[in-house]
Amino acid sequence: MHIQLETGGRANLIRAYAGGQIIVNQDSYTRSLIVLPGQVIADWPPQAFEELAVAHLTALVPLRPELVILGTGQRQRFPRAELLAPLAEAGIGWEVMDTGAACRTYNILMGEGRNVAAALLMIES
Repeated sequence: MHIQLETGGRANLIRAYAGGQIIVNQDSYTRSLIVLPGQVIADWPPQAFEELAVAHLTALVPLRPELVILGTGQRQRFPRAELLAPLAEAGIGWEVMDTGAACRTYNILMGEGRNVAAALLMIES
């Protein structure tokens, strides 16, 4: 799906997503990634929902977002509570949704100037 949102700044904008691909600004990604307004972390280690581990979400804490949006692929799937504990302990809010919804929500919140991180698992091809 193509997304149209224009911002006046140079923040990272998710332009499109489809099975196996997410486009941030002009760059195409085919592996899981983390998107923040000022940074993209390519090749975020979990490549499938079943691979999510505490360490993957702990890695988001030093980035200091106010909110993490976890995109879980084609459909919304909720990780075990212990996986999200590092975020809660750091005072970081979180939302879980399918990756398409996570992309759209990230753009809206980023466009509002929020310090948001989207941790995105690819939509299965």
